[in-house]
Amino acid sequence: MEFLVNPNGSFFHLTEKEYMALLDLIREENDSIHPERSIEKYTKADFLKEVFMAEKDFDTLRHLIRTKKNVILQGAPGVGKTFCARRLAQAMMGERDESRICLIQFHQNYSYEDFVMGYKPVGGAFELQKGIFYKFCMLAANHPDKEFFFIIDEINRGNLSKIFGELLMLIEKDYRGEKLTLAYKDEKFSVPGNLYLIGMMNTADRSLALIDYALRRRFSFFEMSPGFDSEGFKAYLEGKDNVRLNELVAQIKELNRQIVADDSLGKGFEIGHSYLCTKGEVTDEWLKEIVNYDILPMLREYWFDNRTEVDRWSKKLNGIFHD
Repeated sequence: MEFLVNPNGSFFHLTEKEYMALLDLIREENDSIHPERSIEKYTKADFLKEVFMAEKDFDTLRHLIRTKKNVILQGAPGVGKTFCARRLAQAMMGERDESRICLIQFHQNYSYEDFVMGYKPVGGAFELQKGIFYKFCMLAANHPDKEFFFIIDEINRGNLSKIFGELLMLIEKDYRGEKLTLAYKDEKFSVPGNLYLIGMMNTADRSLALIDYALRRRFSFFEMSPGFDSEGFKAYLEGKDNVRLNELVAQIKELNRQIVADDSLGKGFEIGHSYLCTKGEVTDEWLKEIVNYDILPMLREYWFDNRTEVDRWSKKLNGIFHD
């Protein structure tokens, strides 16, 4: 009745025919808000050119999302988790339709009121307002023939039980479409089956607690690794045709092997390929900045109790600039 601008609502029962007619009116109105526009196509081949991931990993990830509905991309800094998530959504949709992608970032103060629904100050009073996830679910429900992607960066930085509330049950694949009464409103709500959740998690941040076990059971976890050996990254190196960049890549691959072998670190602490990716020209100055202001500070944090190892790698990485 909100759509028909009737604040008093209605107690009349609808027939199935009337119900479908009302849905058609609402969907037509939603479509009129976003008139037909030309949307660029986006394919699996486009994804593999831009995201440095093996084809078999892409196929696995796409299958996980379609079957589980909820996936978390976890990995070391610089493996391109956020970039991958957005491009993955576009590849699964087959087009670059940003209206069907929502990207947010969790933090320590993020709450159920921001995510689902809650009372917020408006003027001198408090009003019940719908959160970003609630609105996106409604959008997806109004277009059941299309796929929608809700992307959450830094998903393990928030208090997940506090943020999701009763939706911990509704996001589970077996309960998609099931209705549950919301905490703030006597309203039945469901998470549509055409909505997919993609979360990102940095495995190298020691300050974060383990992810909530209730949420862990509802998500599949996909480990992203540096893509230095992918066909896409090899093509990127060929396109840049820079000797020093090639030397730095070789050094970082050796560094990653040492990080993986270190019992106090491991795969989750590798240096990702995205540090060395740029659309601009590769210059010595740019490479030196990456080494001294991105990679070495990270190594100082990794080996805070082993200054000798940090100094050794500082000499090795900067050594590529000496003729």
